[in-house]
Amino acid sequence: MSNAELANALLQACQQRGIMLATAESCTGGMIIAALTDIAGSSAVVDRGFITYSNEAKMEMLGVSAATLEAQGAVSGETVQEMAAGALAHSRASLALAVTGIAGPSGGSAEKPIGLVWFGVALAGQPVVAERQLFGHKGREFIRHETVRHALQLGLRTLDEH
Repeated sequence: MSNAELANALLQACQQRGIMLATAESCTGGMIIAALTDIAGSSAVVDRGFITYSNEAKMEMLGVSAATLEAQGAVSGETVQEMAAGALAHSRASLALAVTGIAGPSGGSAEKPIGLVWFGVALAGQPVVAERQLFGHKGREFIRHETVRHALQLGLRTLDEH
């Protein structure tokens, strides 16, 4: 399925369940919410998207703790969980998707290489889940495109499981 088809399927799944959706995006810079809002009628399901590229934005808009960012870094499971939980808390959504990663072409390290992306999903009434993916050093565009794809798939999988 293309990203557009995945976005459409996620919107339909949310609509069938009567829930709203929010995103909290760092490395994608709003590409997930854009994929969703490219579809006519998405306003019935999409509440808002938080583009929190800087640590300050993560703290101010989503309530990510400074202690988490200092201890774990912006690209971590702990941070993405706080991003997803914060998107739920600061919106009318019942489902929140969050991403933070290193899209490159620079900025990677041995511990956190280029292509590392953390995904968070928060569904009201369920524990927040974090998932780590390594997309490899295949270029910024590829990493961001695959991040959008995986986030949409994760949203669908989460709804299917609950």
